[in-house]
Amino acid sequence: MIFFALWGLIGLLVGIVFASFFEWTLHKYVMHRPVGKFRYAFQAHAVVHHQVFKADHTYHLQKESDKETIPMAWWNGPVLIMIGMIPFAIISWLIGEWAFTAGGLLAFAGYYATYEYLHWCMHLPKARRVEKPRLFQRINGHHLLHHRYMHKNFNVVLPLADLCLGTLMLRSKTHFAQATGPAVPNVQPLS
Repeated sequence: MIFFALWGLIGLLVGIVFASFFEWTLHKYVMHRPVGKFRYAFQAHAVVHHQVFKADHTYHLQKESDKETIPMAWWNGPVLIMIGMIPFAIISWLIGEWAFTAGGLLAFAGYYATYEYLHWCMHLPKARRVEKPRLFQRINGHHLLHHRYMHKNFNVVLPLADLCLGTLMLRSKTHFAQATGPAVPNVQPLS
């Protein structure tokens, strides 16, 4: 039982790190450019979402009809989680420990749910409890900068991959009319 829990914990920790890199890869290579004839993710995200939500006052929802462009389609979660679990299943099969996949599944599903909820709160702020901590404000500023510079800050939940892969941006290079609000930090240049 302890061995099962240990492999589950390892799967959970590896899953969190893997999810950051998976999110980064999906966001950069599928949501910001067409992949062959597959244009759905690119169209829904880079064309529609980024057209509606920019880094200025439109970072927050302006028209009720645009609310549906904040989250991914309902079926994206299960599909992405299943794709993300493939390497965990292969590793579990090789080592004979399925608790590793269980931990990875918990991490990956939790990461996806966190992504959707935080992203929703970022674009539709309501002074929720989750919007008050400094950590949320930091990642909200991180995401705001992505809406200003679409080839930076691909992570929403955990910017570990942005840090490791050179796409992390902490402040804007130039002054711009950025969104404001209680949960939006100032991301303008320091000078």
